[in-house]
Amino acid sequence: MNKRASSLIAVGLMAIVFTCATRLSAGPPLICHAIEIGQGQTLPWVDLNYHKGDGSYNLQSLAKDTIAILDSNPAVLVHMETLRRATLYARQDPQPAKELLTRLRARATEAPSDARGALAQFDFGYLAEAYKQWNGKGEPSPAAGVDGYAWVKRAIQERGNDPEMEFAAALITLTAPNEDHREHVQKAMAGAKTDALLAQNLASRFGAETMAEILAAHSDGR
Repeated sequence: MNKRASSLIAVGLMAIVFTCATRLSAGPPLICHAIEIGQGQTLPWVDLNYHKGDGSYNLQSLAKDTIAILDSNPAVLVHMETLRRATLYARQDPQPAKELLTRLRARATEAPSDARGALAQFDFGYLAEAYKQWNGKGEPSPAAGVDGYAWVKRAIQERGNDPEMEFAAALITLTAPNEDHREHVQKAMAGAKTDALLAQNLASRFGAETMAEILAAHSDGR
């Protein structure tokens, strides 16, 4: 990569960090912003202001429904959006909230050391971090004391090159941008060249113009 491309990426990363910091006031990044999943199937749509009893969704089926979706689709973006919606439902009832977290922990702990096992570790870690961001009602999170980010990093190591997991890790570290956060962002951007949905999600989170410039520099070698 030449100096111009490297400089552009460096500037872009600084702009991304600044943009992320200014957008934090809009709400917790794992909760308040939907993930675009194309034609992927997930839990029923749930509004940010959802309250127990709204609509017809049975909260007692949350763990079963969530795990069925996670087991049926290996796309990380689908897992992210499914766990986001699951969190919005879970914060309305402590029993299904704890059940889902407990079952995902067991699923991750018992998972084999392969790509599927890495995804199970990712799911538990991402849900734990999402649970931590539902604060505002006064009660403690069921995931208190769980280092979900460590589980996600372990999943990335076992999974190998996975830009969508890097995107998830970038969102988790968004509240305290550091070198790890910048590395996650850069790896996610590099993978977005061949992942249209990831590119769309990156653009919506971190700024379309910046992303377009960075991806163009990567693609043509300027």
